[in-house]
Amino acid sequence: MNELDWKPDKSTPVPLYIQIKEYIKEKIETGEWTLGTKIPPQRTLAKAFGVNRSTIVAAMEELIADGLLEGKRGGGTKIINNSWSLMTSTPLPDWNSYVQAGSYYPNLPTIQEINKAEFDSNIIRLGTGELSPDLFPREMMKQVFEKLTGHIDSLGYEEPKGLLFLREQLSRYLKTIGIEASPSSILIVSGALQALQLISIGLLRRGATIFLEKPSYLYSLHVFQSAEMRLFGLPLDEHGIQANKISEQKKRQNASLLYTIPSFHNPTGILMSEERRRKLIDVCEKERLPIIEDDVYRELWLDSPPPPPLKAIDKNGLVLYLGSMSKTLSPGLRIGWIVGPKPVIERLADIKMQTDYGSSSLSQWAVAEWLASGLYHQHLEEVRKELKVRREIMIDLLQRYFSDIATWTVPRGGFYIWLRILPSISIRELFEKSLEHGILLNPGNVYDKHAAQYLRLSYSYASLADLEKGMFRLSKVIRQLIT
Repeated sequence: MNELDWKPDKSTPVPLYIQIKEYIKEKIETGEWTLGTKIPPQRTLAKAFGVNRSTIVAAMEELIADGLLEGKRGGGTKIINNSWSLMTSTPLPDWNSYVQAGSYYPNLPTIQEINKAEFDSNIIRLGTGELSPDLFPREMMKQVFEKLTGHIDSLGYEEPKGLLFLREQLSRYLKTIGIEASPSSILIVSGALQALQLISIGLLRRGATIFLEKPSYLYSLHVFQSAEMRLFGLPLDEHGIQANKISEQKKRQNASLLYTIPSFHNPTGILMSEERRRKLIDVCEKERLPIIEDDVYRELWLDSPPPPPLKAIDKNGLVLYLGSMSKTLSPGLRIGWIVGPKPVIERLADIKMQTDYGSSSLSQWAVAEWLASGLYHQHLEEVRKELKVRREIMIDLLQRYFSDIATWTVPRGGFYIWLRILPSISIRELFEKSLEHGILLNPGNVYDKHAAQYLRLSYSYASLADLEKGMFRLSKVIRQLIT
């Protein structure tokens, strides 16, 4: 409801408060704003409609007098009637009670705010984990779609595991990073996030415990929690997740599997060493603890290629491997993949068919063509070059503006810098003040509730000019909060 796509017309003779009253009344009468729904605060409405607060007060008073709204001191204003409910003795459905009864948890409030603010063209996005529009390969994408017109006879549903041609290309690609996977052991999904959702409902019991790094991107979602599962964080060091903590904690927690991002971890940017990867496989084999390896950042190395994936050194079918085109090519294609034992892949494919009947056929053909043509590898080389430049610029900006107020580690790939702010400040206040200055941040406490002095900074999305502007503004906001 906070997203209002209308403003009163100041050029007409109809008073502004009457226009606002009629707008709200129409929303209520059509059922778009349902009974029991809270109306946004007067200050929020005044800003959204571009009017004085007194205008909003006048409109609210009219709606209360009409019996549509009820205002309570300290409890806000909510919808109590619409024109139909006034004419009938039968109570209408309370949609808010349905919303609250849903089993899937809502996003964290900060994540909801981030998701909305990302579409404000005036905002500088300093935390977004996505390639900049400046890096979108327009000419290559045009070539790919031009070639597709000669290949595609129809865009019907694909088989349960996904387009065979794409799975064949992925099988060849995976060999280049050390993973032997036949097309039948690959499932095409709509991004790595869908892979996690399928795993949560298809392989795990309610009440299961999931081990993961702490902090972790997974804490900012409710994929497993909504399926009544518990996340248990294990500490990180500069080499990755501390594998020596697993055996002791597994006895206590009875964990069902471990989720890890070994290459350019989100949010810390840490690259797990080869020695630590082998140790992790050894411990998990001994403990019979399956691993979900989320490897979506792997190809975004900037200095040298990362060690082999966990899946490449897994000889016992312990690892479910997740990959995606969202970070390296385009999130809008919505194409990712799971590699795993055939019974697992067939189980997840069956559930996927029940939920969406397969990922976009057009996107699957496009990704297959990217891989088959060799354009994907050319694109990756260009992306790495550009990201390396951006990383160096970001490090220079940090040294210039943050050297006395923060610490950080230079990442060897991926998108992120895990910035620790040294003076104690309110991360919530920093988030809000930054938004007022046109800067969107990803606070550390959405990835770990104890990371209240951290920010996940990204050098991948904002333009170079916006990076300079945004980092300078951010340093000023932090210094203001310190003093």
